[in-house]
Amino acid sequence: MDLEKKASKDHILVIDDDKRICELVSRYLRDHDYVVLSAGNADKAHEKIENFEFDALIVDVMMPGQTGLEFTQAIRSKGNKTPILLLTALGEVEDRISGFEAGADDYLPKPFEPKEMVLRLESILRRTRQNTKEHKGYQIGKWYFDPCYDELRNTKEDSEIKLTSVEANLLRALAESAGQPVSRDDLAERCDIDAGERTIDVQVTRLRRKIEQNTKIPKYLQTVRGKGYLLRAEQV
Repeated sequence: MDLEKKASKDHILVIDDDKRICELVSRYLRDHDYVVLSAGNADKAHEKIENFEFDALIVDVMMPGQTGLEFTQAIRSKGNKTPILLLTALGEVEDRISGFEAGADDYLPKPFEPKEMVLRLESILRRTRQNTKEHKGYQIGKWYFDPCYDELRNTKEDSEIKLTSVEANLLRALAESAGQPVSRDDLAERCDIDAGERTIDVQVTRLRRKIEQNTKIPKYLQTVRGKGYLLRAEQV
């Protein structure tokens, strides 16, 4: 079955030092109604990302200079969440794992069929749109918690508070049951904490220091005697 033409044009950046592959990939994407720019190395790709917004990046791993993995790590460290499809001649499991650990969304070994590349790209874009559509955060007083990216921001001062992975998991579990008490056992299970109730209490205390003005009289993260903890938050 032929691939269907897209109703709207997504902008794709193809990054590959092999001009032949870069041109073939770009041409095939344009034939399927994508708007395509290309870059022959990571330095040129960084320049284009600074000047244009892209819906997805197709990145060759084995590039001279900054490799595709290093490029992926670099832009992820800057907070760039643009979906990335890695292309590489390396097909071992360890190589695929390295790609995902670097922040890639999918991995396509060379040689590949162009049709498969487009199908994988469309799958990535479809997941991204679905996540964006369903994406919701929580307002906790002056704080906004984004459960997808574990971000806690002061909306009044536009500043971010760093959360540990345990704190983020705890806040997510409480936010998902906002307005309802959650037991310590339930929190331990949902946060994958293999420890006693005391560990939950310690983590709650640390979290309160970050969101409460007065930790002795908590306004948002409250203790419900005999039931656990309750977070006062609104989904937005």
